[in-house]
Amino acid sequence: MAANRVIVVGAGIVGVSTAVWLQRDGHEVVLVDRAGPAEGASFGNGGVLASASVVPVTTPGLWRRAPRMVLDPDSPLFLRWSYLPRMLPWLARYLSHANDRDVRRTAKALYPIVGDSLADHRALAAGTGAEKWISEADFVYLYRSRRDYLADAYEWDFNRAYGFAPVEYEGDALRAYDPAFGDTMGFGAAMPNHGRISDPGQYVKDLAAHVVAQGGQLVTADVTGLIRDGDRVVGVQSSTGDLCGDAVLIATGAWSGPLSKMLGLKMPLESERGYHIELWNPSVMPRSPVMMTTGSFVITPMEGRLRLAGIVEFGGLEAGPSRAPFKLQMKQVKAAMPGLTWDRATEWMGHRPTLSDSVPVIGPVPGHPGVFMGFGHQHIGLTGGAKTGRLLAQMIGGKTPNIDMSPYAPGRFRA
Repeated sequence: MAANRVIVVGAGIVGVSTAVWLQRDGHEVVLVDRAGPAEGASFGNGGVLASASVVPVTTPGLWRRAPRMVLDPDSPLFLRWSYLPRMLPWLARYLSHANDRDVRRTAKALYPIVGDSLADHRALAAGTGAEKWISEADFVYLYRSRRDYLADAYEWDFNRAYGFAPVEYEGDALRAYDPAFGDTMGFGAAMPNHGRISDPGQYVKDLAAHVVAQGGQLVTADVTGLIRDGDRVVGVQSSTGDLCGDAVLIATGAWSGPLSKMLGLKMPLESERGYHIELWNPSVMPRSPVMMTTGSFVITPMEGRLRLAGIVEFGGLEAGPSRAPFKLQMKQVKAAMPGLTWDRATEWMGHRPTLSDSVPVIGPVPGHPGVFMGFGHQHIGLTGGAKTGRLLAQMIGGKTPNIDMSPYAPGRFRA
């Protein structure tokens, strides 16, 4: 029997997307979040609908390259050394997937949830008032030279295999395509048919406001436990009281570990700490989102500002921001866009949920009827959030999605 009152824990893009699709299917929705909609990773991401991003960080040989990378101040991989002892078991599992077989398995799993992200987000936002934040755009990878581009042949082979063939621009052709960038960047690979969200935080807030306008309930509270009727989960305990229903979705991103443990799952989950700087009223605005391959962060034109977002830092959920990632972003953007000026700069650091195999959990929890999970999208949560929400709404409503959901099964992490 289909659920008719669903408690959605977590009001980021996955939770809010699920809520929108549940309402369209006739269900009652309660959204509960400790800080409100889009106050976590959904606020601070790069704003790119990066459909081609099916290759995980764990490419072959990463375990050999990683020690050198974390010691190089110009590398986009950072580590808080005081946190290393706590994360060593997770890190060993994570690096064990740095091989071609597992990369191919991961890409095959990620493509169905990110490969058509522009269309997925347009379908999600239709009629909600959030449509205005979505636009079609190229996604451009900038390199110093063609030689550097060819050195990334492993990743580009995957892009082409999944239908993302780049248009190549070199030298003067690159500057004609986008005059925003200087001579230090000599080669660009532009992938058409991608998209961008020009204000990710407001986009998710507008979707959540639509849920409320359609009769949904929004509760700001900490969720502290689960309510059961026998084996079945029928609600959550929260700091403002019990919230009961017919089904519960856990979509709390990097903070999903404690609730998972209550359900007998030992999630190998870590925070892939992300950083952004926003340059307000910039003198130059690129035509499309750009991946700076020299620093592995994106430069995305947004409403009234440029957002520099990305970087990978491992350091847990508790420590504050590091200065080095911000410094690297500023160094790289000044080199790539000489003459760029701005009125003011603002900074943000947040937590992207990364599972050791780089594949999110999406689906029901085995042995606990009524509870579902949707988290672990690492740095492509916005991209995959719309499709993930639609899949979850289908499953919560008793329907069978038209793709194989077994790669995302939460049960693969039974304790």
